[in-house]
Amino acid sequence: MKKLEGKVAIVTGGNSGIGKETAKLFAANGAQVIVTARRQDALDAAVLDIGHEAIGIRGDVADLEHHKYVASEAKRLFGGVDIYVANAAVIDLKPSNEVTPAEFDHHFAINTRGVFFGVQTIVPSMHDGGSILLTSSLAATKVLDNHAVYAGTKAAMSAFARNWVKEFKSRKIRVNVISPGPVDTEILAKLGVSERERPAFLEAMANMIPVGRLGQPMEIANAALFLVSPEASFVNGVELHVDGGMSIA
Repeated sequence: MKKLEGKVAIVTGGNSGIGKETAKLFAANGAQVIVTARRQDALDAAVLDIGHEAIGIRGDVADLEHHKYVASEAKRLFGGVDIYVANAAVIDLKPSNEVTPAEFDHHFAINTRGVFFGVQTIVPSMHDGGSILLTSSLAATKVLDNHAVYAGTKAAMSAFARNWVKEFKSRKIRVNVISPGPVDTEILAKLGVSERERPAFLEAMANMIPVGRLGQPMEIANAALFLVSPEASFVNGVELHVDGGMSIA
């Protein structure tokens, strides 16, 4: 039997990178997957790639009405939710003295506020014994250049999880955090790493990671699958670093 057979899973930010690989792996393991993203074209492409009758819902996690719609659709179509992966995030690296109030608010609206109210909204539609997984980052616990705002948004994930473990105790809903290190995804281009600069960047990053390379999206997805599956039924309130050992290097 597949690990997530009969489960309904929502993955926010499921149109690319870690989110899409996680959604693909969940679907391949029997879950009915719903993915969300802001751009319709990227969402359509992701749904096609994920397959297994995945469903895409366009919207912005910073918009609280979006969460209400996602929850209502999951309830209407499938009777509720078993797994919620709060993965959607933005990152724009700048030294603190260059960050504008608008940029600060944008990061926290999506990365932190979006997670909090996404969980708040989805839990009433979640079946007892469900699983919530919050995507944090190595940056939340390890100081990296120009990451102050992003790190602040992600540091909240562990605090949310610890509190929710107790709040959702009566419903046996588990809450865990996954903290990826550097992963080779499309986000490298968004960070300004050109194709010409890519080999040198990858080499420099590899030298900082004990396993000697960046992670791959599927490696993060494998860890996510474990944390939401029955195999992790006694794992609750943990923050799992999937970073090749970089957090202790």
